[in-house]
Amino acid sequence: MWTQSERYPDSRVEALDPRFLRYRLMNASVERLATGLRWAEGPVWFGDMRCVFWSDIPGDRIMRWDEATGTASVWRSPSNFANGNTRDRQGRLVTCEHGARRVTRTEWDGRITVLADAFEGKRLNSPNDVIVKSDGSVWFTDPPFGILSHYEGHAAEPEQAAARVYRIDPASGRVDAVADDAAGPNGLAFSPDESRLYVVESRAEPHRLIRAYDVTGDGTRLANGRTLIDAGPGGTPDGFRVDVEGNLWCGWGMGEELDGVVVFTPAGEPIGRIRLPERCANLCFGGIKRNRLFMAASHSLYALYFNVQGAAGG
Repeated sequence: MWTQSERYPDSRVEALDPRFLRYRLMNASVERLATGLRWAEGPVWFGDMRCVFWSDIPGDRIMRWDEATGTASVWRSPSNFANGNTRDRQGRLVTCEHGARRVTRTEWDGRITVLADAFEGKRLNSPNDVIVKSDGSVWFTDPPFGILSHYEGHAAEPEQAAARVYRIDPASGRVDAVADDAAGPNGLAFSPDESRLYVVESRAEPHRLIRAYDVTGDGTRLANGRTLIDAGPGGTPDGFRVDVEGNLWCGWGMGEELDGVVVFTPAGEPIGRIRLPERCANLCFGGIKRNRLFMAASHSLYALYFNVQGAAGG
């Protein structure tokens, strides 16, 4: 059962390494902002609207939490079983939809533009998570998770031979496969200078992994894929974001001792943990100073302030 911490510092925020202590704020505690969801995912901060949008995938809806009033409401329903969300460099919402098996952009007038729904003449599996690079290109993962049952989409057989990472060119709209060597590609994020792309390999065996790729010269391709983080027994990284110093803030689970967020250095060393009563699927930085971490965790949305800012584009 959730209870707000009555003491500072919040014991849920744990330093695994002294390097984490300068990010932790002594008088900030974990707050539960909303609850009652089936599976919370894909939070994204809209600073000009002072709100967070996030997905309730099985609920087939996108939710909205407003900072000014502290209230949560349904923003879009149905949502085509929306999963990952981000914001492009023009401030528009970009969404992965399990139900329609596509990546879309919501224009300022409310129209929906389809950015990708097929590759080489075959339907995508179920786009999962999405980010936008500074050049305007859209990068997303496409595992089959949303078509495995009718719970998070519509049960179907995959048409793509592999689960891949894709890039959508901002000028031509061309969809290119940039990686196909990650088993069950899931969350993804760029390093602050965009020289690296990190991808969760959520079906790796025996342990779940976070892989790192070098972004090559023209910024459109990947090379030198390697394991950066081994989650170890029971660890299940999902979605994550990167701060301005290059640390990876990773949604984590499963199990009482694992649920929450784990923070890693750019070298893959664990330095901090936020313990939550639910598995955290995804997160984002937001707030006026971009120093508030919003965490979508199973049934709920949580938040916590830190002494570090999220990198742009997350």
